[in-house]
Amino acid sequence: MAVIHDKDRLEGATSLKAWKDAAFEQLEMLVAGNGTEQGDGVGGSSVAALRMRVSPTLGRRAMAMAVRYSLYLLEERAPGPGVEVRVAPYAAVKVLDGPASDPHNLTPPDVIELEPAVWLRMACGVTTWQEEKDEGHISAVGPRDDLRRFLPLV
Repeated sequence: MAVIHDKDRLEGATSLKAWKDAAFEQLEMLVAGNGTEQGDGVGGSSVAALRMRVSPTLGRRAMAMAVRYSLYLLEERAPGPGVEVRVAPYAAVKVLDGPASDPHNLTPPDVIELEPAVWLRMACGVTTWQEEKDEGHISAVGPRDDLRRFLPLV
């Protein structure tokens, strides 16, 4: 089953762009309000720490469409049945080569679970896979549990 319907792709692309624009605007405001210069920790938090706080709020449908469209982009870049990427409550997609799902439970041996804001930060280039992983924001099980080579998506 497709992660996003063909008829919803334009809405998904628009929602993802809206989230990305809002994220970078929010980041600029966080940096300006913190007195932090790029790359240093003067005035409180470093820019890296501030990027972790970026989490624009869109309506439920717009968030769902942004997540679904970004997962569609991932699926296009890394097709396959080997890793299930779950961004609850909005969508899940199977990507990358590897063993297919167990016929009894339909879950592949590799599963990655993320919160929507974490996924969208990485998909839009606000944060990196390693930064989010180091902060404990990614639950990943299996030998193919690293998507860094596919990110950012936009």
